[in-house]
Amino acid sequence: MPNSLRVVHVHVHVKPEHVDAFREATLANARESVKEPGVARFDVIQDSEDATRFVLVEVYRSAEAPAAHKDTAHYLRWRDTVAPMMAEPRTSRKYVNVFPEDAGW
Repeated sequence: MPNSLRVVHVHVHVKPEHVDAFREATLANARESVKEPGVARFDVIQDSEDATRFVLVEVYRSAEAPAAHKDTAHYLRWRDTVAPMMAEPRTSRKYVNVFPEDAGW
């Protein structure tokens, strides 16, 4: 099915004293995540006005890929490492790709 990619935006608010450590742990997770066959993209973006706020833009090739990602050692390590760094629980929104066509990713 065209345009079947699953896109997840994960919003994270980090305690100010943990911004650098959170960024380091998150980049390590992202670098491993893009190696997964079910991951089309894994972007880490930081708010330009509030350095304690991040968004992870995760693009998956199938409906099953997000669950497979959450079973990886690098995700589990990231989850456990960053949990105490959060200023509040992270939130996420799930989307499906509309444009560009899936092949454009």
